[in-house]
Amino acid sequence: MRIGEVAERSGVSVRALRYYEEQQLLPAQRSPSGQRRYSPAAVERVQLIQLLYSAGLSSASIVRLLPCVESGTSTPDVVEHLLAERARIDAQVHALTAARERLDEVIVAATDPAHTCTVSGPLDT
Repeated sequence: MRIGEVAERSGVSVRALRYYEEQQLLPAQRSPSGQRRYSPAAVERVQLIQLLYSAGLSSASIVRLLPCVESGTSTPDVVEHLLAERARIDAQVHALTAARERLDEVIVAATDPAHTCTVSGPLDT
């Protein structure tokens, strides 16, 4: 599969795919004319990379974790890293949930004529 097709199917730019290759996140074979060629699994891999990036993982972390995803095997070091990333994500989820709940309170106060839209606590500026 050519780079443009992978970009279109995965919803990322060609530039992003080149970056992923530079970071050793996405392997590509080269045709005799130098064009990148990707396996059919590349689209799924790009989607996983995007998911991990959106969760806040760095490219270096993703490089460490991808062999585990591909082979299903890992080392104790990789498992420790996975657990640390999961704990970090759990903390983010907790913080985002608290922010959403606080915003819900503000929305109720702002839309209910019986309430005054006053904000106290973490949303104060």
